[in-house]
Amino acid sequence: MLNYKRRVSVMMILAALGASSAFAADAAPGAAEIYKTKCASCHGPDGASQTPAGKVMKAPDLRSAEVQKESDADLQQSISNGKGKMPPFKAKLSVADVASLVAYIRGLAKK
Repeated sequence: MLNYKRRVSVMMILAALGASSAFAADAAPGAAEIYKTKCASCHGPDGASQTPAGKVMKAPDLRSAEVQKESDADLQQSISNGKGKMPPFKAKLSVADVASLVAYIRGLAKK
């Protein structure tokens, strides 16, 4: 039940922000800074995961079709709860921050 509520919350936040895959980069104004401080050390500034830490941890390329085909709810869950060697961020990021990161990740594929 909680997982469903989180998904609904993220969807509502994205709708309120006007976020969609087509406008991901514009819909998440604070996401670039969050990405830089929480994600770029492994996933790199471009999402390619070609950093030393990203290579060691085998972090996925966030621009890849494999990552981009995941639903927003699945990406939100991975960020919040962690996945593989990636730590969970639910204690460090708000639901809105995570939703902004998902939108930012969508925008990485377009660059």
